[in-house]
Amino acid sequence: MTQAPTPTADTVRRLVRSLLDEGTGGTGGPDVRPVREGHAHTWWVGTRHVLRLAPDREASARRRRELRLRDLVRPHVPVAVPTSVAHGDWAPGLAYTLDTLVPGGTADEHDVSAVGEADLAGLLTGLRAVPQRQAETAGVPRTAPRSLEALRRMAVHAAERLAAADEFDASRMHQLTPPGAAQLAAQPGTAVLTHHGLTGEHVVVSADGRVRGVLDWTEAAFGDPAEDIAGLAVAVGSPAAVRAATLAGYGPRPCLRGLWLARCDTVMRLTGHLEGRTGGGGTLLRARLSRVWEPILLERVTEFKDDETEP
Repeated sequence: MTQAPTPTADTVRRLVRSLLDEGTGGTGGPDVRPVREGHAHTWWVGTRHVLRLAPDREASARRRRELRLRDLVRPHVPVAVPTSVAHGDWAPGLAYTLDTLVPGGTADEHDVSAVGEADLAGLLTGLRAVPQRQAETAGVPRTAPRSLEALRRMAVHAAERLAAADEFDASRMHQLTPPGAAQLAAQPGTAVLTHHGLTGEHVVVSADGRVRGVLDWTEAAFGDPAEDIAGLAVAVGSPAAVRAATLAGYGPRPCLRGLWLARCDTVMRLTGHLEGRTGGGGTLLRARLSRVWEPILLERVTEFKDDETEP
């Protein structure tokens, strides 16, 4: 297998010079810089564009699928979805897309206001409205719901290791019992289009708390709506995520399922970081853990019925 080239500033500059009429008047080309240190495949281009370079053929397939999906999603959601101004291959078989910048900060930087929660509700409502056949035609895969009980068991062990490192109160995981996890199993016939990657860095938030856009649709799948509720819990906190999901018409079961998916995931991610098995900044992972463990009233007042249905 041929080793994929590592993009450099010169590589990026030559590519965007051929795509944009920047009028630099010299050989330097447009101002380019990596979005984050250590991320060689995503670059700011001037002040108005972002260049994303696929590192391998699998990522290239997701990039090309994303172009079709964004056009499909855009009419259904009230927030901005990036628009590609150019796309193609930056190396043999490796795709790129040059997107317009969605202005604003991230959910890791700005709190979401009440109006912003309504924006998120519109996002969830819009995703549910995307027809399954159209999503499949665009190449979006189907994913099976995760087992919350299996995830709970792994998270309990991870929480014990966090407790030993004085990072977490492991008894908090006891709030989710095996019968409770069984009650929160995904219900048949509830699959919808999901973004499946709603981390704080992918949710664009303005200084006034409005949600202005959602980035990076490469992991989108047709599946469990609780996955996006979980993503929002990580991005904006459990109370805001549950309020947004409730505004979107979701009942207690998917809301609480999403909450516990997020709680188990964040416990395991911080454990993996501390044990050197996964990357990610410890400060950010701790902040996300704190967000998803914010208490919500729904946990205290919900009793499920066997015949309960969800939209």
